[in-house]
Amino acid sequence: MSSLKYVNAVDLLPEKLLKEIQHYVQGETIYIPKPRNAYKKWGSQSGSRAFIDKRNAGIKQAFKNGKTIDQLGLEYHLSCETIKKIVYRK
Repeated sequence: MSSLKYVNAVDLLPEKLLKEIQHYVQGETIYIPKPRNAYKKWGSQSGSRAFIDKRNAGIKQAFKNGKTIDQLGLEYHLSCETIKKIVYRK
């Protein structure tokens, strides 16, 4: 989780925009979120998503090859319910 970094608006924003913002907020800290289209999907930056997708594909393949839910749970250290969700998901 990243920490929020303080940036002084005087150093960042054009004067006209700063004056407009000061019309609504003076001396307060405000958070300006990224636009929705700039968000990245969970795990896409760290590689976690790719790791889990690869793991799940391996679990599905092993199930198709005859391994049981219980065997897969023990092998991957996951609950049987989690294995069921993975192998029965389309």
